[in-house]
Amino acid sequence: MAAKWSARSFASAKLIVATLCVFLLALFVAVGSTASLSAQESGHRKIVVRVNPEYPDTLRMAQIGGLVRLSVTVGANGNVTQVEVRGGNPILAEKAQQAVMKWKFAPGPSQTVEEIRLSFSPH
Repeated sequence: MAAKWSARSFASAKLIVATLCVFLLALFVAVGSTASLSAQESGHRKIVVRVNPEYPDTLRMAQIGGLVRLSVTVGANGNVTQVEVRGGNPILAEKAQQAVMKWKFAPGPSQTVEEIRLSFSPH
């Protein structure tokens, strides 16, 4: 015998699914806070102050990560003057670019260009 779905039972099923989705979203946010972020520098200047980029919750929950490559121009005083994206997910790249602009490098004799790779991992 086939089950009939009434408007009332369909609404109840939608409510159950919505409640489950909210629970899972809360769980992912709680667990997702352990997402890892690593950086590799292939330049010559030591990083004195490092600001970690924000990992967007939507990408973390969707298990979207990746590598962002940046070319960072550092003034002689150690301040970042320019960050150019060389590759990576556009949303992650924007977050990486915003964070790296706040980095501070050790002073040097002249301006340098540092190559930075930031790896976003949802695990």
